[in-house]
Amino acid sequence: MKRILLIATGGTIASSESGKGLAPSIDAEKILSYIPQVRSICQLEGLSIMSVDSTNMNPSLITKIAETVADKYSHYDGFVVTHGTDTMGYSAAFLTCMIKNTGKPVVITGSQHSIEEPDTDAKKNLTDAIRFACDGLPGIFAAFDGLIIDGAHLVKVKTKSNDAFESVNYPVIARINQDKIEYNDEIDFKNCRNKAGSKEREGSTLSVEKGFCQDVLILKMFPGIGTEIFDFAKTHYKGVVIEGYGTGGIPDVDNDIVSKIRELVESGIAVVVTTQCMYEGIDLEIYKVGHNLSKCNVINGKDMTTELLVMKLMWALAHFNKLDEIKKYIEDEMQ
Repeated sequence: MKRILLIATGGTIASSESGKGLAPSIDAEKILSYIPQVRSICQLEGLSIMSVDSTNMNPSLITKIAETVADKYSHYDGFVVTHGTDTMGYSAAFLTCMIKNTGKPVVITGSQHSIEEPDTDAKKNLTDAIRFACDGLPGIFAAFDGLIIDGAHLVKVKTKSNDAFESVNYPVIARINQDKIEYNDEIDFKNCRNKAGSKEREGSTLSVEKGFCQDVLILKMFPGIGTEIFDFAKTHYKGVVIEGYGTGGIPDVDNDIVSKIRELVESGIAVVVTTQCMYEGIDLEIYKVGHNLSKCNVINGKDMTTELLVMKLMWALAHFNKLDEIKKYIEDEMQ
């Protein structure tokens, strides 16, 4: 029987009414008491490492999750992390940056309703996460509303509904229906990122490559945006993620943002260009404005989510000194 560790961090799933709204208060063991039937499929233990609303999640706390996985790695066959939904996409993305050479599943989950509520989605999400962790596919995943999603492609798209997350620009890994895991037959699991990674990991051991730089700014283009914010960014930040229009369009007439981006890059700022659109990513070769932008040596965000790009940029700024190294790391979607 597989040994699974539940790592509790707080979030809605672990919240109770405080008199001033929901607040995390339920520890790991109590969470597990709501799903006693799961103990028939695995040896299950719980560990509470923090109790935070995910609005207050930050890179240091996400690092603590990764450290806990590493510390307990040899004692368990898989890990389930309970987490608030609002920043779950960022945490899952950052875990994919930090946790290297994992041959075991790390499955993050949460809920839109407290596990104490009668009609909660927490019990299903948690049970699905544990069941998938028992199946042994290595990597960082999320389990939510019957879907198993690659951690690098997890995006919250709804604020209240149970189907709050989507897998963006990558197929859903699996669906869980009536306790049965149905893997996506569109994916070649012998050659996909997780399976290929496990082959490359033969002879390697798990490591957590910690470190991050929070001097990162996200800017979203809008008609009429001025240039002053870019002058401010040049002296206050080391990295900027810019959400352009459509395929990555950035204004280059009147308020000439492209010229400001060139100044940022020339001053040593890592500039990532992505799109405000959720699906299909950017292509700087289609329009003239894109061609002008590509000459600025910006980092191409391709079809990666903003959540992943922000966390990869934070990680890269702490581990590489040269812009070319940062660019190579971020643009490599297999990292």
